[in-house]
This record gives sequence, C-alpha cells and structure tokens, in this order.
Amino acid sequence: MPQSKISQCLALADRLDSLAGIFAVGQKPTGVKDPFALRRAALAVVRILIEKSLPLDLAELCRKASEGLAQKIDTDGVEAEVIDYIFDRLRAYYQEQGIGFDIVDAVACDRPTVLRDCDRRIQALNQFQSNDAALALAAANKRISNILKKQKLDPAAGVIVERFELEAEKQLYSQLVKLQARVEPLFGRGKYLQGLNELAKLRPAVDRFFDQVMVMVDDESIKNNRLALLAQMSSCFRRVADFSRIQPRESR
Repeated sequence: MPQSKISQCLALADRLDSLAGIFAVGQKPTGVKDPFALRRAALAVVRILIEKSLPLDLAELCRKASEGLAQKIDTDGVEAEVIDYIFDRLRAYYQEQGIGFDIVDAVACDRPTVLRDCDRRIQALNQFQSNDAALALAAANKRISNILKKQKLDPAAGVIVERFELEAEKQLYSQLVKLQARVEPLFGRGKYLQGLNELAKLRPAVDRFFDQVMVMVDDESIKNNRLALLAQMSSCFRRVADFSRIQPRESR
C-alpha cells in the first residue's frame, strides 16, 4: 500500500489507466479469466481510496483516465463500465470484513463515487444492525418501496399538513420533520451512524402508521398526501442507503 500522497496518486493513475485502456479495447475480464489482473487493479483502487481516506471522486478519476486515452482509441462508455466494475469489487472487499452483500448493495446501489463516504455509510449501516429498530425499519422501507413503485407520484409533490385525517399520520409527519432537522447536519458531516440512531426513534410512529392508516384510499388527495409522506421518509433514509435491500439476518 503506497504511503505518500504522491505514490498514492501515481498508483491510482497507473491502475485506472490500465482499467480504462483494456476495457476500451474490449478485453475486460469474463468469468474466471483475468489475464491482465484487472480484478487486482480494481481492488487496489478501492483499498487506496478507502484505507487512505482520500476525498477523491471515482467518477472524476475515471473520466480523466478515459480522456487520456480518447485520442488513441474509442473510449465511449468506458468511464461507466470501469466505475461499475470497481463497484463490483466492493462486495469482495467487504466480504473479507464480514459485512454482508445486502449491506454493501444497499449503499452501493446509488453509486456514491467518493469511496471514502461510501465506506462510512457501509460501516455505519453494518453497525446499525445491532439496533433493535434496524430490521423493523428495513421492513417498513421495503413496504414503502413496494407501495411507491406501483404509483405515479409527482416527484415535486410535498406533504400538505391540512390533508391529514388521522392522528397516526400527523404524529409520523411531525416526528419525521423534527428528526430530519437533526440528522441532515449529521449526514452532511459523515456521521451516519449517529444519524441512523436518531432515525431509529421513528419506529413507534412508523408502526402506528401502518397499523392505523390505509394509504390506498379512494380519495386521491388523501392518498397522494400519504404517499408523499412515505416518499419523504424513504428519501430521508436514502441519504444513507436503500433500506429496502437489507435482508433479515437469517436470509443472509
């Protein structure tokens, strides 16, 4: 592992140049065959960016590597392919640490290309699993995801407080707004575990909501308002990960 900043930059440039060049000429690994040791190169990129805590954007690095080759060979689409390939290596990297694939996928699905930040989210989510509320909130997010994917909700639609009819939905919205104000600064500083532990306080309100509130009612305005509430809650959790991808422990 290179120790100085200069050697780290050179190592990244060397490996990303190799990845971009070999992908551009159509020689990316297939199956177990990896004659150019690209898996090792990709894993080295992951380790340097994460273990040396470098605040570099993988997408920008891959773009630079692709641009450097563009005058010699066709690099169309190479940047995205290399990013996807490196993210595929994350599973193996975290498997060695005993972190489940579902935890990695829950974060990596949104492609947070600053891998230092990606690692902070994965480590926080893995630690958060010891919180009693974690799996219940994961199940709730899965339920919310299934509801929202079947509906055509205007992304710009916001919650209208006056349309709430039941106490359970009012309480959930009130707590969500208060907690969002607390967790956004924490997430902004990379304190993901602290933020998730705050969001865990939503569990009783979430349980009451699903016990007492029917989302898919006939009144379109009431239904859409409840969908907007669920979308707002989902978006808050999504600042860290897609909780709907987290599996029960016995399923891992």
